Amino acid sequence: MNPSLKLFLALIIALEVTFTSHLYSNLVIIVLALADLIYHRVGWRRLSWLVAIILIPAVAIFVTIAFFSPAHNVHFAWVLVTRLYVYVMTGAAVSCTTSALRLVRSLEQNCHLPSKFAYGILAALNLLPRIRQEVKIIRVAGQMRGVTLHWWSPRLYFKAILAASQWADQLAQAMESHGFVEGQARTSAHQIPLTSRDWLSFAALVVALQALMIALP
Repeated sequence: MNPSLKLFLALIIALEVTFTSHLYSNLVIIVLALADLIYHRVGWRRLSWLVAIILIPAVAIFVTIAFFSPAHNVHFAWVLVTRLYVYVMTGAAVSCTTSALRLVRSLEQNCHLPSKFAYGILAALNLLPRIRQEVKIIRVAGQMRGVTLHWWSPRLYFKAILAASQWADQLAQAMESHGFVEGQARTSAHQIPLTSRDWLSFAALVVALQALMIALP
């Protein structure tokens, strides 16, 4: 499916489960999202991490609603827990099966996202490894001077922000040197097609979601 439609489908599912309280439909969506991740050969380590990373907030929500709320509503507690897993699994079904570059290209070409936002998003994503490396360099430089910069130290992030501001200027100059002009039409070396098959798959899944919400208790 087209990456933009896949993202919109995940958003529609999130809105549906937010304003409904269907336990079984939430479970079915979680299972289908897991099946999609397994179909795309997402590693078991990453799947286990997705399940474990929200286990603590899920347990906290369940205990709070089931044991400390006035109604002691166990059913609603399970609804909130499964709703949390729906958000994570549907988001993972988009992020783990579609590269950020392909998604941004699709948003630019198929959804007419302005180029400056598309390139800004890609620049921020591609700078993340460099920012991590810069933070390590700043901490090591501080230790050489006898200063320990902990991860909660404001000085550490202030220095990283200064370095990032310099990179922003360099990036803007690089984009201009490669012919980027804001507001001008641009061609694409890699086209992301949006076919009728994508629209049919999207519509079928949305209809199936509505049927699932109505059919299951």
